[in-house]
Amino acid sequence: MSNEKTIKSALISVFSKNGLEPIVKELNKQGVTIYSTGGTEKFINDLGINVVPVEDVTSYPSILGGRVKTLHPKVFGGILNRQNHDGDVAELAEYGIPQIDVVIVDLYPFEKTVASGASNQDIIEKIDIGGISLIRAAAKNYADVICVSSVDDYAEFLELISANSGTISEEDRKRFAGKAFNVSSHYDTAIFNYFNKNHDEAVLKISETNGKVLRYGENPHQKGFFFGDFDELFTKLHGKELSYNNLLDVDAAVNLMLEFKNDAPTFAILKHNNACGLAQRDTLHKAYVDALAGDPVSAFGGVLISNEKIDKATADEIHKLFCEVVIAPSFSAEALEILKGKKNRILLVIHEVDMPKTSVRSCLNGVLVQDRNNITDKVEDLKHVTNTVPSPSQIDDLIFASKICKHTKSNTIVLAKNKQLCASGTGQTSRVDALEQAIHKAGSFKFDLNGAVMASDAFFPFPDCVEIANNAGINAVIQPGGSIKDQLSIDYCNENGVAMVMTGTRHFKH
Repeated sequence: MSNEKTIKSALISVFSKNGLEPIVKELNKQGVTIYSTGGTEKFINDLGINVVPVEDVTSYPSILGGRVKTLHPKVFGGILNRQNHDGDVAELAEYGIPQIDVVIVDLYPFEKTVASGASNQDIIEKIDIGGISLIRAAAKNYADVICVSSVDDYAEFLELISANSGTISEEDRKRFAGKAFNVSSHYDTAIFNYFNKNHDEAVLKISETNGKVLRYGENPHQKGFFFGDFDELFTKLHGKELSYNNLLDVDAAVNLMLEFKNDAPTFAILKHNNACGLAQRDTLHKAYVDALAGDPVSAFGGVLISNEKIDKATADEIHKLFCEVVIAPSFSAEALEILKGKKNRILLVIHEVDMPKTSVRSCLNGVLVQDRNNITDKVEDLKHVTNTVPSPSQIDDLIFASKICKHTKSNTIVLAKNKQLCASGTGQTSRVDALEQAIHKAGSFKFDLNGAVMASDAFFPFPDCVEIANNAGINAVIQPGGSIKDQLSIDYCNENGVAMVMTGTRHFKH
């Protein structure tokens, strides 16, 4: 170790006192002079440990309701002085500034206050000024000072001072400085994003402090990482570590199933971010069986998701299939025991959490950001444009198909019947190709398309798709409309007794 420093004085000003007591006791045992303010000072006093109020150092009281306590040259001079600089040492003596060797700060909980739905005034009061300044000063001067910037680092700091009798290496001080600037930059990002929540400034600031190294990226030769709070969204009950591709499929599954959150029992099976099976039934068991029937081949190795608790009967069926991930709001005890029968099968309980309001993806040498697609086509949105009006059951199927279509890669066509996904054409360069792929796939799994409905993520530039669909037995169509040649498709439908509704909303998913 190089350039070791032994702690002789400490400034402690924290919001969270959890885990602070053993640190204070250890510092006191080592004869360290402790300076503090406000609630932290009272906490230390209540432990029966001597503490010097910052006001005694500055000869200035805490003012403006506590908004100004530590912002004083005698505090920041004690932190920022260079101990090997003769001029700095002389100025400390001249102005009666105490040397400060460690700064322990835990900031006001700004993000938690925002998340709680607090008033704007309460949120503004949780913007820490003194604390963030102390962190930056101490971290900048890591050559002489160690900065403990979060309650998350209390335990590690206690271990350091206990093991080495308060002597800290420069390597450790620099490492803690890195932690401190991570805290300060994340804090400032959260504050800016609160003020810029309407994107008045065309500025992107992202800060994720929960990072996880994955086994690899999409392929074994690529590094992969996940930055986010996975545990906020899921409780993992069983199985291997999730991979990069697992996480992409889980994301697609969660967003798709949100469309059916309060509906009848619904089950979906996804592969490569697209639904290959989805059905809604009176029981979850039946919903799973019919979802699997949509494409039992693609379901192999897929991600499964339910909108309600998975019971024993459904688990018995799932257990027959090799699948990577099963997601549900909950699992019965019997279902959990069955599904744990495969040691690598990942079982996730999904929590009630708001999803991000924006999506972000890399593009060229930058990033693309857009609002989340929050529009779900509803019955009241439908514009009936043909002489033939869809029946109530057809409307149910059209809305059902539209929800799936919204979450399927463009160009896409979705075919559905009796609230069951018959087939979809995904990611095709031509809408006709997507339709023909879907018809072929439905036929290969013995679906009768007579009476089925078709959903398209974008308008039909020509009437060819409705003609091909009608020839396959499909007699109701949902699409956004908006083509200069919409009337050609409408005319074909009128001539052939096909019902068509338009939503006015395109659902491209590139």
